[in-house]
Amino acid sequence: MLWDLFCRVVDNHGDLGVCWRLAADLAGRGETVRLWVDDAAALAWMAPQGAPGVQVRHWNDAQAQPLPGDAVVEAFGCELPEPFVATMAARCPAPVWINLEYLSAEAYVERSHRLPSPQRNGLTKWFFYPGFTPATGGLLREPGRLERQAGFDGDAWLAGRGWPRAPGERVLSLFCYDGAPLPALIEALADRPTLLLACPGPATAQLQGLRRDGALRNINLPWLTQADYDRLLWSCDLNLVRGEDSFVRAQWAGRPFVWHIYPQHDGAHRAKLAAFLDRFLAGADTALADGCRALHAAWNEGASRLVLPEPGGWCAQALRWRNGLLAQDDLTSQLVRFVAEKR
Repeated sequence: MLWDLFCRVVDNHGDLGVCWRLAADLAGRGETVRLWVDDAAALAWMAPQGAPGVQVRHWNDAQAQPLPGDAVVEAFGCELPEPFVATMAARCPAPVWINLEYLSAEAYVERSHRLPSPQRNGLTKWFFYPGFTPATGGLLREPGRLERQAGFDGDAWLAGRGWPRAPGERVLSLFCYDGAPLPALIEALADRPTLLLACPGPATAQLQGLRRDGALRNINLPWLTQADYDRLLWSCDLNLVRGEDSFVRAQWAGRPFVWHIYPQHDGAHRAKLAAFLDRFLAGADTALADGCRALHAAWNEGASRLVLPEPGGWCAQALRWRNGLLAQDDLTSQLVRFVAEKR
């Protein structure tokens, strides 16, 4: 099928990161994708080689009313160009129109997933919610990803990039928004030799000028391709991630992670974080559950002190969680089946 995938870059490149992974995964399964985006600049470092079967088009080109494909995906409520919607209404048969929503573990996701929204022009828009349960649309997971990770040597990869792990050293990746309590993090990591690998942006900017003792060293990373960012997560003992794309990839890495959730002015992100932790920590040891909740609260509220949970139990819980997710159908497979069904 031909898919039209629309994405607006609001900030932080996260929306584009998710949309590119989806476009590339669809194309890898034999679909053809036109990715319509208003600012594709980040793809120069995110996916410099492109992907066979994916054509990147500027958002404004959709005003010329090209013939829509078989499926039209409106990512994250970006609102399609009106001329393009007009051509969708005139197409026979009409394309399957999907509103791909943001990821959440909250209960409303299961109630809202796959619901129709009839439009005045006669079209139907379908709500499609990614999620963590079989009653949702699942998560992006490319075929063969776990097999590639299983044969991967993280220490060799780090050394090959010029970021070698010293003997006995703990390695962390850091990807965060403004306001992350980095002084508290540095203090919490002072108990043992640690290599902190900071991704470009607020992480590297906020680390400048902060005092570090001899047990902690940090390296400011360059922009990484999506494939190399995945390898970074596989290579680390703990990953501090943010938003949606890196958050999902950290879960597939099967390593302990801390989520810096995108802050919302009305505080809605707190309920979203709590809903995820309820699912992630279900069945976990009480000490680990309490420690993870306290750490996430402190990290997201800018606390002056952070305490890391015991690593062994934390790692085991991350692997149990990943194994549970693997039992569910991935997002791309579900989207393809849904479109085929609605056509």
